[in-house]
Amino acid sequence: MIARIVMHCLLLMAPAENPEILQALAGAGENRAELERALRDSTAEERPGMEFLLANMPEGDRKTLKADYLLENTRLAYRARWETPWGKSIPEELFLNDVLPYAHVDESRDPWRREFFDLCLPMVKGCKTPEEATRKLNAELFGKLKVKYSTKRRAPNQSAKETLETGVASCTGLSIVLADACRAVCIPARLAGTPLWANKRGNHTWVEVWDKDWHFTGACEQDPQGLDRGWFVGDAAQARKDVFEHAIYAASFKRSKVWFPMVWAMGNHQVPGENVTDRYAKKPVAPAGTVRLLVRVVDASGKRVARPVNVTSAKDGTLKKQETSRGETNDLNDIAGFDLPRDTEVDIAVEGTRKTVRTSAVDKEQLVEIRLGV
Repeated sequence: MIARIVMHCLLLMAPAENPEILQALAGAGENRAELERALRDSTAEERPGMEFLLANMPEGDRKTLKADYLLENTRLAYRARWETPWGKSIPEELFLNDVLPYAHVDESRDPWRREFFDLCLPMVKGCKTPEEATRKLNAELFGKLKVKYSTKRRAPNQSAKETLETGVASCTGLSIVLADACRAVCIPARLAGTPLWANKRGNHTWVEVWDKDWHFTGACEQDPQGLDRGWFVGDAAQARKDVFEHAIYAASFKRSKVWFPMVWAMGNHQVPGENVTDRYAKKPVAPAGTVRLLVRVVDASGKRVARPVNVTSAKDGTLKKQETSRGETNDLNDIAGFDLPRDTEVDIAVEGTRKTVRTSAVDKEQLVEIRLGV
């Protein structure tokens, strides 16, 4: 105990000799005293984490973040490390880069960790692994918070606080909520996504969590069968590592030569990233000789609605498939899909509305919209 106190005192008296820390302090301007206090008031255990944050934080954060904000964030992160069954087994590098940081991309720097620590730690009580805890959070958290997906959100990059205030968020906003919740209970978590699917049907953001390896899940889209599943698996399988807009990236806090593309601010290269396309592009694609028929169902006003969609072969009715279309609370790119033989006439029936189409002979995907009540 005495040795630990002595070590702590030596840390406090010693000047920051790390060139990255010195650079961070020099670039803090009038906020330098706050960063120095954050270092000075950190315990011996917390000091490496605080130094990591200061060395890697964006320039804007150096000039604005206060000591109390950084100290509370850091202390709660270390506390969660000791109070969760998996915390002590998290590698130091992952703890620093994917648990400790207070932000994922360019969202507002709101003090979320205390609220999520108090809310989520009891929720994962009894869970034994990060995967089990992630699945529980994804299944229960959004209902408890009364938060859902909506294109009516204020901004794509909402912080958790902004999302809780409005109750709606984009896929990015929902991912920030889930990733914050995971970090609050010492689960390494980061945002992942693509600027544009290879089929050019839009962009998407989801969450990666670490449990002996990186796994993925859609935020507010818990699959009962576990992680590494989701409606976007087929889209991700077509990702192209060497084509910037069609690659898949994971966000990072530690500085890197790669930047995480934010479609709402493509000129902003301040968020470090990692190209992780290889882990997704290896997923199986649709069976050979088939086309993916996507069916979107909307009501008379144009809003997406969830309805049973029946697809049968128009010629003899031998082919019969059913799926449920997606409503407004599902991601805009989450569309009911059917793998069908190419160049074949099929009947699509939704309630009393029917439509006959011929599947494409050349395209990988084909989108059909069914409008009800017209």
